[in-house]
Amino acid sequence: MDLNGLDRHLLKFFGYPQKGWIDIGSTTLSKGDLLYRLTHAKAAMTEVTLIPGETREIFFRELARELSLDRGKLDAAYEKYAPFPDGVIFPDTYYIPIGIGEEHLVYYLVGRSLARHEDLAKKFFGIYNPKKWFRYVTIASIIQKEAADEEEMPIVSAVIYNRLKKGMPLQMDGALNYGRYSHVKVTKRRIRTDETRFNTYKYGGLPPYPVGSVSLAAIKAAIKPARKDYLYFVKGRDGKHIFTKSYRSHLRAIKSVNK
Repeated sequence: MDLNGLDRHLLKFFGYPQKGWIDIGSTTLSKGDLLYRLTHAKAAMTEVTLIPGETREIFFRELARELSLDRGKLDAAYEKYAPFPDGVIFPDTYYIPIGIGEEHLVYYLVGRSLARHEDLAKKFFGIYNPKKWFRYVTIASIIQKEAADEEEMPIVSAVIYNRLKKGMPLQMDGALNYGRYSHVKVTKRRIRTDETRFNTYKYGGLPPYPVGSVSLAAIKAAIKPARKDYLYFVKGRDGKHIFTKSYRSHLRAIKSVNK
């Protein structure tokens, strides 16, 4: 839309355009009506939050329930706009206009998140290579699931890289907390029966794509692991992990935890 001098004066008379979503309310408007609505028709908003580590499947289940949306349409829109089945949408609180449609919502969430991925990649590496970048995001997603806190993240990252370098399977439960299994405890039976590439007990290397959303701290840890030669860790009684360099030391750590 072209604005002339009169239009600019009219816009100043109405007020300043509002930040955020504007409820235009019609597909056909006169220029005057459009200028008025840009300054007065702020949409009623609600907020939705994606927490670090949560899977897209669980997030969409909650979106459908809280916003009365069609889950199938959310999934279809995600497949249309997102390059990977999970790990694309950044954990954050998003302010959404009430009544937004499924495709518009997913387009907004994915588009905003991909722009942030690109900005971060350029900040860390100077370029954005989606394949390379989302390999780091995949590592970060396992770190997010496994680490007890942000302080542990670079150490867990070191274990991942050390095991990959030695050709050892990662054998990390967090990789099996993908999709609908986000909050499901990993059992011995699950390890025996899960045939997907997320089963890092059965298969070497990384999962095919991220297992959930990742925080900036987890991404930083994936890019810059601690300089440690640990290969194992087990959760201690205080909730934090005991890291060890050898299997024998790992067994001793397990024994001390189970006493």
